[in-house]
Amino acid sequence: MEIKAKELAVLLGAILEGNPDAKVSKLAKIEEADTDSFCFLANPKYYHYAQTAHVGILLCDETLDYNRDNIQAALRVPEPYVAFQKLMELYAAMNNNNSSAGIDANTHIGKGSTYGSNLYLGAFAYVGANVKLGNNVKIYPNAYVGDNAAIGDNTTIYANVSIYHDCKVGTDCIIHSGAVIGADGFGFAPQADGTYKKIPQTGNVVIGNHVEIGANTCIDRAVIGSTQIKDGVKLDNLIQVAHNVEIGENSVSAAQAGISGSTRFGKNVMIGGQAGITGHLNIADGTKIQAQSAVIRDVTEPNKGISGAPAIDAREHYRLLASIKALPQLIQRVKELEKKLEGK
Repeated sequence: MEIKAKELAVLLGAILEGNPDAKVSKLAKIEEADTDSFCFLANPKYYHYAQTAHVGILLCDETLDYNRDNIQAALRVPEPYVAFQKLMELYAAMNNNNSSAGIDANTHIGKGSTYGSNLYLGAFAYVGANVKLGNNVKIYPNAYVGDNAAIGDNTTIYANVSIYHDCKVGTDCIIHSGAVIGADGFGFAPQADGTYKKIPQTGNVVIGNHVEIGANTCIDRAVIGSTQIKDGVKLDNLIQVAHNVEIGENSVSAAQAGISGSTRFGKNVMIGGQAGITGHLNIADGTKIQAQSAVIRDVTEPNKGISGAPAIDAREHYRLLASIKALPQLIQRVKELEKKLEGK
């Protein structure tokens, strides 16, 4: 499908520079673009491509300097990433060929379960007893929804997801393949003979609205009460969330992070990839935990960046790293001074 620069300008409320009739037929990364491509630039690391790439239409901010000989038209907006996200939503809606609808014959819906309009239940999906499914719910093949679970309107559960008994998922959520919601938390009591006895995990997981959970992420059920994933949370792939954790509204985590039991996060927390957070901590609103950090203490100051293992103030951590880099030269100078003092 072709679209003109002037049409996109109206759609995005952008200031148009260059040829208003410039046409594009595809989306592309700017480093791979040609004159039929629509691209956007939001990351300064890629700004140099604005001088060398040949692009049909470029979406950029209000200050970017670009090569007007190579770029047929530019659309300037205050926030290119926000505008691009809006455009991608429209693009996905126009190209959505997902015809998934109806209940496959090879499925199971348990006694007492109810569902709203426009349910999709793929082949070999299993819905237990007394489950409540809202309107426009999509459950893809081989997914499992245990007894007494609930899933809200417009939520998509992809193939091979397991949602254990009593767990609740809100509206407008997406849970990607292989995720496990509500498996038992890691709770074992040491015995006098050196063995471990399992502590029953009697709680559940409660997931709010507008939450997205990545592939193979695991969220354990609570010992008592609920493990809570609040509204707007976004979790990447391969994340472990232990029992009784609470993740506050609009918090996000990159892949391979691990969160130990009973830790509570405030709102708008950001967790970098492979970060580890120990149990029973309180993490303040807006905390930014950098990748591979090991958090072992409460974070009480809001909007603070922390880094390192153990995690400390990010600025202090980077100063320490700079000092470590200078250590070899410092050690050599100390040795030379020692020799001078010894008269050698």
